[in-house]
Amino acid sequence: MTEQTSSDPQPAGVAARAAALRLLEAVLRRGLPLESALDNATRGLERSDDRALAHALAAEVLRRLTDLDALIDSATPRPLPDDAKARFVLRIALAQALQLGTPPHAAIATVLPLVDGGPRRLVHGVFGALMRKGVRMPETPSLPDGVALRWHGAWGDDVLAAAEQAIAAPPPIDLSLRDQTDDWAEKLGGTSLAPGHVRLPAGARITELAGFEEGAWWVQDISASLPARLIGTGTGRALDLCAAPGGKTMQLAAAGWKVIALDNAEPRLKRVRENLKRTRLKATLVVGDALTFTDERYDAVLLDAPCSATGIFRRHPDVLYRVKPRAIATLAEQQAAMLARAASLVKPGGRLVYSVCSLEPEEGERIADAFLASHSGFVAEPATAEELPTGLTPDAAGRVRVLPGMFAAEGGADGFFVARFRRS
Repeated sequence: MTEQTSSDPQPAGVAARAAALRLLEAVLRRGLPLESALDNATRGLERSDDRALAHALAAEVLRRLTDLDALIDSATPRPLPDDAKARFVLRIALAQALQLGTPPHAAIATVLPLVDGGPRRLVHGVFGALMRKGVRMPETPSLPDGVALRWHGAWGDDVLAAAEQAIAAPPPIDLSLRDQTDDWAEKLGGTSLAPGHVRLPAGARITELAGFEEGAWWVQDISASLPARLIGTGTGRALDLCAAPGGKTMQLAAAGWKVIALDNAEPRLKRVRENLKRTRLKATLVVGDALTFTDERYDAVLLDAPCSATGIFRRHPDVLYRVKPRAIATLAEQQAAMLARAASLVKPGGRLVYSVCSLEPEEGERIADAFLASHSGFVAEPATAEELPTGLTPDAAGRVRVLPGMFAAEGGADGFFVARFRRS
């Protein structure tokens, strides 16, 4: 393996690796969400394939970060600083060679231009040493220590092991149907876990699939569809708080409700508006703060609250490194306030659904328990097995908790918590 000098022309593909490096620095140094950093990090990449490659490289590094770092540390006399550029570049090179099937010579040639001088020699030497040793990644990835301790304490050995299995590869793609009677599973060659649901393998090109142009369906994980399923069908007024990106708004509209969709920023509602136009569904969009919004009372209110989003770690592995216990506590306090506000907007006899895409009990069960303890005008309305996908059952309190390992044979599902209440 010959070391490349700075005067050599750069191999094809360096620009995509440079974008992947910027993405990883945005997540691990600055704490930004991977998707939020994507546009800036890939600016200047002319080909959509290069943009997709940069995203795939960064995501794969994040899926395997703990194990990649263990390999790097095994080949250096002293551990490199966590934020050392050489460590970032080695992560990308090793992820390519060991996980994505890139030939080792190409994996190193496309990252060496990203470092100069001593760090370049270090990267070249460490990578070469590991390749000569024939190292392999473990079949099951390791979670970050802090996350593993937290989830083991909350859910136990089996769920922790299932979470490690779940992050090994990108998850399948779930679709929610505008018309639940349409057999799009057969038309698209997918499977269905519930009425109005289709599951496709990971990597499907969404905009090229049958039914996209006519708005027959939208992308939405099976877990994310549960809150609106527990609202059910209706013809009255329904409020979707924190509505973007719009999957639940579309579910409610398709179920017959007159929907008011609230979110705190117009740019976030732009995507909701686009999805409604494509699916030919109707809702009234309102820019507002869920903590201060006032209106006449509604027959149904759905609060899918801002949360740590640790439940979506399969498709957004950056959450494992960005979200810390202090942030979880702060978000839980905000959710309690939002739920209290949402409750004030429910008519007598009306339904209130609270949900979070989180695996932290502080954001799910504890919020629901505290709400019932402080709101005597509401009672729990347990979910029933008939309302849920086959194989998913409510807990003893009638709430829905989706954990790693559930639906494992079918490709898994995002971590989620849903509780339903009725105003007496």
